[in-house]
Amino acid sequence: MNWIWLGLLLIISGGAMQGSFALPQKRLRDWSWEAGWLFYSIAGMVLFPWLSVVLFIPNAGEVYARVGAAPLALAAVFGAGWGIGSVLFGLGIAWVGMALAFAVIISLTAAVGALVPLAILHSDQVMTSRGALLLLGLLIVIAGVALSSKAGALRESAEQRPKGNFLRGLIICIASGLTSPMMNFAVAFGDPLVKEAEKAGANPATSSIAVFAIAISSGFFINAGYCLWLLARKQSWPKRIGAGNILRTLAMGFLWFYGMYFYGMGAARLGPLGTSIGWPLFMTTMVLVANFWGILTGEWKNAGSRARGYLTAACAVMILALIVISLGTRA
Repeated sequence: MNWIWLGLLLIISGGAMQGSFALPQKRLRDWSWEAGWLFYSIAGMVLFPWLSVVLFIPNAGEVYARVGAAPLALAAVFGAGWGIGSVLFGLGIAWVGMALAFAVIISLTAAVGALVPLAILHSDQVMTSRGALLLLGLLIVIAGVALSSKAGALRESAEQRPKGNFLRGLIICIASGLTSPMMNFAVAFGDPLVKEAEKAGANPATSSIAVFAIAISSGFFINAGYCLWLLARKQSWPKRIGAGNILRTLAMGFLWFYGMYFYGMGAARLGPLGTSIGWPLFMTTMVLVANFWGILTGEWKNAGSRARGYLTAACAVMILALIVISLGTRA
């Protein structure tokens, strides 16, 4: 039981970190979105993942050589799919704001990311009480998406934004929500690589970094390629780098990557269903924290009382989903 509660704490901590990762982006000075996202991608998708591999995976080169090409290729393919979702995630934040983008994208990611591993790897658990609680939690999450979407539409009307902006942003968020779960697929189906790392002496709590590093680095090329294309097309290269901007993008990368890392450690402590139960718990925590920061930084200041009411209702629904999914770990 203590291991389960420690796993839940790690997952919630990781969700809080990831829910906060975009906050420093609001403080970037004289940088375009694509410049900030490129530097964040270098930090969060290359620097910190491979630094962690060096620190936590003994003889990492030999581990990757012994596991064979197939597991590495599978992790890379899922990582590339996640990379597309990551680019769309950044664009979604730019279009509809931190609070709403997180609510829509992460809720969809939670639903898809939990159901696929459960259905494929643990189909016998679907009809048990644990599976029922998980499915109920996912249905509640989807209700939260609907409430969040209504809140966004009301905000667009109250702030007299050009019509169609919210719809365009919502489509981007939905597309991100359908592709972002591929990171969880990389973890769920990356067991051969994790076991090989453990044979080499890696701690079971940190061995999943061997999978994360491959998947995230694969996704990096998608993110970096898109940002470089935008920088070249718009000629929006930074006129000056600035130590403050570098530190802010390093903070973004640190919060994002180690939030995911804490999720991996927590999921390992929840047993065989860690990726199915832990993933929506991680996602829901992320949504709540991002909504908190979005409100605190004034994203909804001029949205009107009805829009803020729907956003509050969406947050309440997400809390309910968090409780139901957490109960699933004890069923």
